[in-house]
Order: sequence, then C-alpha cells, then structure tokens
Amino acid sequence: MNSRVRSLAIIAGVAILDRITKLYIQRNFASWDTKPVIAGFFNIVHAENPGAAFGFLSESTSQWRKVLLVGVSLAVMAIIGGMLFRPSVKKSALLEIALALVFGGAAGNMFDRLFRGTVTDFLQFFFGSYEFPSFNAADSAITVGACLLLIDLWNNRGK
Repeated sequence: MNSRVRSLAIIAGVAILDRITKLYIQRNFASWDTKPVIAGFFNIVHAENPGAAFGFLSESTSQWRKVLLVGVSLAVMAIIGGMLFRPSVKKSALLEIALALVFGGAAGNMFDRLFRGTVTDFLQFFFGSYEFPSFNAADSAITVGACLLLIDLWNNRGK
C-alpha cells in the first residue's frame, strides 16, 4: 500500500472512530452518567471537557480559550501534515503511522472544539486511589502515536 494512502486511511479511521464513539456517548449517556465496566478500575463516563488535555484551561472563562485551543490544534496539524506528506523526506513506516495517529487524533478533538465548544471524554481509569483524567479515542490515538514517535526516535538515534 502506498504510504500516503496508508496515512490518509489511518487519519480517516481515527477521525471516524472518534466521531462514532463520541456520538454514541452523547446520545446514550447524560452528562456525568457513569457505567462501571470493571469495578474500581474502568468506567464509561460522559464528561464534556471545554479545555485541553487533562482539563488544562477548562476553568478559564476567557473568550480566547477556544481560539487558542483551535489555533494550537491547527498549528500542530499543519506541522505534522508537513512532516507526513513532504515527499522529499524519507520516513520509516513506523514514523508515518505515528504521525498519522497524532494527526487523526488532533483532527477529532479539533472538530469537537470547533463545532461543539467542548470535547467529549468517556474512558475513565483508576489506579488504586488515583483517578486518571477521562479521555477519548482521539486522545488514545495521540498517545499511541506519541509513543510510536519515541520508539522511532530511539530506533533511529545516531543515524
């Protein structure tokens, strides 16, 4: 498969999965409804996050919050898109997959910020008494992509 086609398929797959899961949660769970899946470890919860990752800026009432968050998302997507689709740069398959995952996740969350003003989060995990901030499919893709980027950097160090 052509690397551009693979990258576009990953981006579209992440964005579609993110939309479908968020729409399901929005339509089937009231805000802050919680459904335990594995008691004391994993819940499905309907949380609306007006801020960035881990609730950053969620308490801000500034009219600039949305502009800042959408602007940062667009800048990140432009940089990643340039790295991903620049033909003159040789990239490993791992790097292309990582960049596509991050791009797709950023696109999914930016869609919510742009058209809804909040991002729907629904995966909630606990580790002992620690509650990890709720997240969604786009956040998962960004995290996996970032981990793959680190692996690619490690594999290509000194080259």
